[in-house]
Amino acid sequence: MNALITSDELKSMTGEWDYSLLPKNVQLGAGCYLERKESFKRFRSAREPGLVLGGNVTVYTWTEFNVEPKALVEVGDGSVLVGVVFMCAEHIRIGCGAVVSYNVIIADSDFHPTDPALRRQDAISNAPYGDRADRPAFATKPVIIGDNVRIGIGAIILKGVHIGDRASIGAGAVVTHDVPAGAVMAGNPARPVERASQPHE
Repeated sequence: MNALITSDELKSMTGEWDYSLLPKNVQLGAGCYLERKESFKRFRSAREPGLVLGGNVTVYTWTEFNVEPKALVEVGDGSVLVGVVFMCAEHIRIGCGAVVSYNVIIADSDFHPTDPALRRQDAISNAPYGDRADRPAFATKPVIIGDNVRIGIGAIILKGVHIGDRASIGAGAVVTHDVPAGAVMAGNPARPVERASQPHE
């Protein structure tokens, strides 16, 4: 078995691939770095635009844009996406200068109804023998994340959440409610925590 990869395969994993191969409704600002072409394999938006990345946005290997046909994802200038999974059915917006770590999930929907009978109908519609046209409606609420926000490894941001500028979300936190600007959140569900005092404060 030949373990060697081709030059094109290597480029598709190191940010040297041809970004013009992305769908036309993906807008890239100047200086964007997109490490892995595979990050866009589940991008299905038909909106114009469906994805907007501002100037100097960095998108590392583990990031995934799972964007539904009617959805829009926006990321502001200078943000760094280490490995966030976008699960977007309507709208997710991240401001400028944000850093979102590995294995973070941001979801603007549950992607299924919560009523048990409708949940069953949804599962049948999604099954290999089902008809996706029979899927019942499910709730969506935009997720808005402000400027200079920090989100730690494995955090989960759920539908309808607004996170204020300069907030910090701890590793593994599950954010179910709005977060004020400058707040530090941790836990499941996420709650405010005190910042540790610094030696010169």
